Amino acid sequence: MKRFALLTTVLTAVLTLVLPFIGGSGPSLTGAVSSASAADSAAPRYASSLAPAATAAVAPVTVVTNEVLIAKAQAATVAYLKSDSEHLGQKPVPIPVVVAPPAAQPSASGHRTSRGGSSAGSSSGGSTADRRAAAAAAGTSCPGSAGGGGSAPGGSESGIGGTTSGDIQSFSATLNAIRAANCLQPIAPGNFRYDSCMEQRLYWMAEDPSTNPGNTWGHSGVRSLAPDANGVYYSDAVPAKGCDGNLAGGSGNSGATVAQKWWDSLAHRASLYRPGVASTSGVCIYFAMTHGGVPGESGGFTRAAARWGGC
Repeated sequence: MKRFALLTTVLTAVLTLVLPFIGGSGPSLTGAVSSASAADSAAPRYASSLAPAATAAVAPVTVVTNEVLIAKAQAATVAYLKSDSEHLGQKPVPIPVVVAPPAAQPSASGHRTSRGGSSAGSSSGGSTADRRAAAAAAGTSCPGSAGGGGSAPGGSESGIGGTTSGDIQSFSATLNAIRAANCLQPIAPGNFRYDSCMEQRLYWMAEDPSTNPGNTWGHSGVRSLAPDANGVYYSDAVPAKGCDGNLAGGSGNSGATVAQKWWDSLAHRASLYRPGVASTSGVCIYFAMTHGGVPGESGGFTRAAARWGGC
């Protein structure tokens, strides 16, 4: 009985001393448990902010969204090229290169030009009203049109018609008429020149066998919009030839209409008309145009290129 009583006493003591600590409810562990709970609650926030899994889950969504937007933009561009028969995807010319006016740079060789037709005058040259007011203040009047000029061989390639004398004369007469209407110095009629190098680039575009005339259209580095039935892009299979320039084209266009289009486009105006250049002495304008294309494009569908340069 004594042994039983002793065991009972020991068990009671153990339960009395140990039981309060089971489950973390004992007073001596309260602080530790609170601290651990705070650490545990903080740990998931820290882990979620840096966990690769979370990052991996977000990144694909962004990429897919961007791809969708790009695809929509490309589709819109293709739709524009197919629908605009008057002005096929004319692309902006790169930022104009600043050219000092003749007073500071008197020689014609001083004009910085490029085959790409991407250089332009020193500034916008102000408005037509500003130029007229300046002429009146100086006791002079705006210059008149010098008319057109130039000649071209009217050749052909792959059944595609090349630049004719009528093309360049129509273009030059309209360009000088536009310059006169906007109080700009004219280009000498004899300074309009046929450019066989730009014509070769236009032939290359026109020889793309795609039925979409805008499939290979644009400045240096352009890639055809769509591959052929074998998955081959024309621009990849047939390297570009010739030289770049300001571009315009479409059905029913002539030298006159493309001259107007280039004036209406501010980037092309800065490149080809250069309102900020006071004197046109020693300046030549180079031009080319093709008629028709492969396969079976009408001869009324034209592509044109022009650039400003020294003579």
